[in-house]
Amino acid sequence: MTALLRIAAWLIAVALVALPVVAVLQGWIGADRWPLRTLRVVGTLERVDEQQLRAAVLPYAQNGFFAIRLEDARAAVAKLPWVERAEVRRQWPDVVEVRIIEHRPFARWGKDRLLSEDGDLFPVAGVEVPRNLPRFDVDAPAARIADVVALYHEASGMFAPEGMRVREVSLDRRGSWSLRLSNGTRVVVGSQEARLRLARFARLVPTLMAQNPQPLARADLRYTNGFALTWGEEQGMGNGERGMAEAQWTVPAPAVVAVNRFSANDSLFPGFPIPHSPFPTPGISS
Repeated sequence: MTALLRIAAWLIAVALVALPVVAVLQGWIGADRWPLRTLRVVGTLERVDEQQLRAAVLPYAQNGFFAIRLEDARAAVAKLPWVERAEVRRQWPDVVEVRIIEHRPFARWGKDRLLSEDGDLFPVAGVEVPRNLPRFDVDAPAARIADVVALYHEASGMFAPEGMRVREVSLDRRGSWSLRLSNGTRVVVGSQEARLRLARFARLVPTLMAQNPQPLARADLRYTNGFALTWGEEQGMGNGERGMAEAQWTVPAPAVVAVNRFSANDSLFPGFPIPHSPFPTPGISS
């Protein structure tokens, strides 16, 4: 009996020591004595809203320094728009420290996602999409991100000497490519030898533009030794920088489709690396 009393007394003593500790860690007591008063953000927030950040952390900080659930708070911050990664720590005596790495937008990916400079896809919902981002309409798995970005970079280098930018890259489920340039021209590339076709067309663009005063509405490069061109006005386009907008092409009647042919000796332009690009261009070493 004496042994049982000793065990019971020992358990009671342990409980008297442990229960206050548990109560503090669970936030049952001590929140007023050890409150969290300061939210410290490490780094500069460019796109994450500070009010949303405070609202995300507050429910977990109300229980005090010892009871804050850091992992839950981190998960809440990570769900905020523009947040790529987040860390939440506590600093004695009353500080919650939050470190955030923001997504850096590189392009639109379809209708409801953005592609970051690190190659990650994240939702558009809740974010203000920067203007003038290129658009990638891809009916393919996210595994094709590197292929899409590589073609975008190479095509951008090809058309840059003429002052044209690539505003849109499309890839359908059959693997067929097409582009929209900043002057409104739609370039249908196809699924075969995309870079070779684009390089040949880009090289002849100055000559084509000089020979015809009308805007180039469409260029179809899906020919063995040439390409078909459609000249005309694009309705409602005004400024060519809005070349991503959907519009109907008006071609003077009778419509003339010109097939430009090139010599079999024409070779593929070398790759065009883009300085400071986060994405490597295939076949080019830095």
